[in-house]
Amino acid sequence: MAGSSPELLLRTVSGSVIVGCVVGGIYFGGWVWLGVVTLLALLSLAEYYRLLGKHMRLSRGIGYLCALAVLLSSLGGARPMTIVLTLALSAYAILMIEMWRRQLSGQSDGAGNVGGTLSGVLLIAVPWTCIVLLRYFPTGTLILVTLFACTWGCDVMAYLVGRRWGRNRLCEQISPKKTWEGFIAGAVGSMFVNAAVIYFLEQPPYPLFLIGIVCGTAGQFGDLAESLIKRELGEKDSGRLIPGHGGVLDRFDSILLNGLLTYLIFEVLL
Repeated sequence: MAGSSPELLLRTVSGSVIVGCVVGGIYFGGWVWLGVVTLLALLSLAEYYRLLGKHMRLSRGIGYLCALAVLLSSLGGARPMTIVLTLALSAYAILMIEMWRRQLSGQSDGAGNVGGTLSGVLLIAVPWTCIVLLRYFPTGTLILVTLFACTWGCDVMAYLVGRRWGRNRLCEQISPKKTWEGFIAGAVGSMFVNAAVIYFLEQPPYPLFLIGIVCGTAGQFGDLAESLIKRELGEKDSGRLIPGHGGVLDRFDSILLNGLLTYLIFEVLL
């Protein structure tokens, strides 16, 4: 049975540690939350660069500095133009390195280096920055608790149901183990957790139920997006740091797209 397997036990224990760290960061907020997020973001970025670095040249140092600048911009409200300028200046810094490299060796990969290095910042650092900013909303703690709870509820239900009853492949060319049964169960799991948060915390359904919808659908596509990259690069996991889960990016790939869309909903649409 899937529910009694050693792998599931290992995933549960390591997952509990992760939950404790994230919940603690959300509770204390401020520099503690920024520190937790920055650590997760940089570890994920390191795994991403490890994957891409086997196939292309990357300016990792500039990528890390750019990611840090984007994350720290949350202290001043993370104005969009600040992030855009940071990305643009980083792109030119990488091109200058490639210009110098070509002048010395006759070889360069400016476009590939810029694309590979800054794609990590766009896909990882920017979403985590949005998640940091959610904490500063008047109901930021509630939003973040709902966001992570729904994302994890979706992940757990999709894993359990997909492993036990999954038959119809969702995207076999990208992630062979993912099934439609698991996808539907994940969406139901997210909405169930969402309803539980609303009920037990005695909150009005709107707009929190929007988070449940986002986490039950978009988050699973965020997971598939990372799987696509790993499939193209011939990798199974982004890393081995978290027992039973693989890498940090493997564990938090769903939250990245969920965080972006949740920030969009509460900052722009509402």
